[in-house]
Amino acid sequence: MAEVFATPQAAEAAFYDAFQRRDLAAMMEVWADDDRVVCIHPGSERLEGRAQVEHSWQQVFSGEHRLRCELSDEQYTQDALLSIHVVRENISVNGEYQGAVLATNIYQLMEGSWHMIVHHASPEPLAAEGVSESFVLH
Repeated sequence: MAEVFATPQAAEAAFYDAFQRRDLAAMMEVWADDDRVVCIHPGSERLEGRAQVEHSWQQVFSGEHRLRCELSDEQYTQDALLSIHVVRENISVNGEYQGAVLATNIYQLMEGSWHMIVHHASPEPLAAEGVSESFVLH
């Protein structure tokens, strides 16, 4: 039986729990059963569809490092069917803080359960010191 997430926050808690436990089956329970899902890991290309997303998490979990992620600076925007979460993921590897990742997680209500449809994570920008004001990404 598929996991039911009553709230987007419950789906998000399950996502980060699966991430820290390196549990691929639990991770994929969070993701929508939809080939339009999108995942962008820090510094990686855009992955589309459940097969690519699952393969990417299998790669992430295959390493020997113990990953820990603590969230901060959460911002939520929600309507009846979509919930957008913008968070800072504070990442530790084997107990040592490595830095922060900025992530956008989007959840959709589908058949009475909230599921992830987008996870986009990017390394936190470098400090503004020494960065030209004329350097604009968008």
